[in-house]
Amino acid sequence: MALRRAKLSAEDPKLEMTPMIDVVFQLLIFFVVTLKQEDILSRLMAARPAPDPNAVPENQPELINIAIHRGGFLFKGRPVTLEGLDRQIERYAALSKTANVLVRCTADSPHAFLVQALDICNKHGMQNLSIFSM
Repeated sequence: MALRRAKLSAEDPKLEMTPMIDVVFQLLIFFVVTLKQEDILSRLMAARPAPDPNAVPENQPELINIAIHRGGFLFKGRPVTLEGLDRQIERYAALSKTANVLVRCTADSPHAFLVQALDICNKHGMQNLSIFSM
């Protein structure tokens, strides 16, 4: 009997890797989820190049602000009709098609008004559109 026990203990025990890998992935997920992005960005030392003092400043196109509510459209804070909005966007598109257009919608605004405003911007070739829900 003593020989038999010696043979059993001489065998190499198997180490299961699957539970270890599971624990490693759970720890990895835990640290990724709990990591704050601000911590990384606050310690990141990135030196930006200085602006060229001889460069000619570009004229930044102004922000075109369209608000859509239940009653209709507001262009830069003033109420306009759909035709008035079309004329205003056409005028600004003639100056710059890369001007930033911010379309803000209230929760009770009809979806059709948003589609009409986006169609007008597309018709005049406006390229930088942003939609914001209030």
